[in-house]
Amino acid sequence: MPLLDVDALTVSFGGTRVLDAVSFAIDRGMRFGIIGESGSGKTMTALAVMGLLPEGATESGRIGFDGAPLPADETLRAKLRGKRIGMVFQEPMTSLDPLQKAGAQVAEAMLLAGHDADVRAAVEALFREVGLEAAHTARYPHELSGGQRQRVMIAMALAGRPDLLICDEPTSALDLITQRRVIDLIDRLCRERGMALMFISHDLKAVAALCTRIMVVRHGKVVEEGDKAEVFGHPRHDYTRLLIAAGRHRTRTLMRTPIGEVLLGARGLTRRFRQPDVSLFEPRPPLLALDDVSFTLRAGESLALVGPSGSGKSTLARIIAGLDRASAGELEFDRQIYHGSDLPRALRRDISLVFQDPFGSFNPRLSVGQSVAEPLRLEAGTPMDELSRRIVEVVEAVGLAPDMLGRYPHEFSGGQRQRFAIARALITRPRLIVLDEPVSALDVSVRGEVLVLLNRLRADFGLTFLVISHDLDMVRVVADRVMVMDKGRIIETGTPAQLLEKPQHELTKELIAAGLPEVGIVPV
Repeated sequence: MPLLDVDALTVSFGGTRVLDAVSFAIDRGMRFGIIGESGSGKTMTALAVMGLLPEGATESGRIGFDGAPLPADETLRAKLRGKRIGMVFQEPMTSLDPLQKAGAQVAEAMLLAGHDADVRAAVEALFREVGLEAAHTARYPHELSGGQRQRVMIAMALAGRPDLLICDEPTSALDLITQRRVIDLIDRLCRERGMALMFISHDLKAVAALCTRIMVVRHGKVVEEGDKAEVFGHPRHDYTRLLIAAGRHRTRTLMRTPIGEVLLGARGLTRRFRQPDVSLFEPRPPLLALDDVSFTLRAGESLALVGPSGSGKSTLARIIAGLDRASAGELEFDRQIYHGSDLPRALRRDISLVFQDPFGSFNPRLSVGQSVAEPLRLEAGTPMDELSRRIVEVVEAVGLAPDMLGRYPHEFSGGQRQRFAIARALITRPRLIVLDEPVSALDVSVRGEVLVLLNRLRADFGLTFLVISHDLDMVRVVADRVMVMDKGRIIETGTPAQLLEKPQHELTKELIAAGLPEVGIVPV
């Protein structure tokens, strides 16, 4: 008898079906993976099982758990949720309460699951089980790294000792080392606790590393299901073949652009952040986020910046983009030196930033046309006809139609939103674009398209790129040179071939070793 039995599950919003007669079963201890593009119905399936469908959704079909239908009554269903079925949500920063310490949130989950022993000791034991120190119980979510927040989410899901653990994209925004550690953690916990796993992801490598049975969904329908070896080794459906092929963007041959003189130079950049004191009598030393960082970037070059979470990559990007100031050091841009990275406003039009999350980087109350135009509108004296002409120019340059400009961010796919984000970065006609994880939040089928687009724009507009990424496959494709950062320092520099094939530093070796093996044997 299956632990979870889903039969003809259909979910609709008005006249739109987002799940269409989805059926599958998960046995006790099984590792079940669900893959598909954004909007395919992966997360909606998990929310239906948890009884957390959004308001306005109508549901039909049958969901059985441990031989009995899931109760329709919310009070009875809530007793299963968290206690027998645990869920790790996609984005830990938005899922955790920013006003509560991590330990208090896990303790609350334990109490709701009926834990009646020493809760404090149980929380500390659970933190140790997921690889966190007891001291982390006293920290707020913003004081933890991405990997640590994800471990807190896993601890909350485990608080009731569930029979089924549901993980929704738990590794999508993590660096390679942290990603591998989270995967290994989930694997170990499932083995030790005998839990069944429903693992939802667009990362085929992560699914292949954890799961033994795979279900492929598209447009709310199941297109293929089978053992891992069958689905990834001998896929029957064209869509599955497309997903596997799209995940191999390392095989694409992209154009290289001519490299010119030094455009950007950093000398001795240091950034310290003040930390909150433990008490009046126990001041904490400043946090050293950047430690004497120096490098050069030539015009037309694409420089990749890689490293684990907390290594200082994003801090360096913010300083270069003029969104933060260094505590010491200087920047040189186009042969002009700026101390403390105090970039003048006029210079900032030459440096643009494309953020990691294409949805969160847009104001939901503005149309995409208004958002794309905003950087240029902030510059006084731009005539309206020039503004309109520039908007159309950059939108067409990224492969989108001008008639889309009146719509809002939520009306577009992730790939379309990222194209609009790139268009916004282009509107001031910059010379340097800083790309912070530009494809990590995108489906594998969209990533290759965005990489080809970036390479074409680099050639057409004479752009220089500083790319922050934890995706080594992407680095192989887009970078002329790679810098590896750790603990605020640059520890190794070289071409992709030098660093990825013959790394010298131990951290670089660990990053490469943490990468998961390729999926599938389908020719690309």
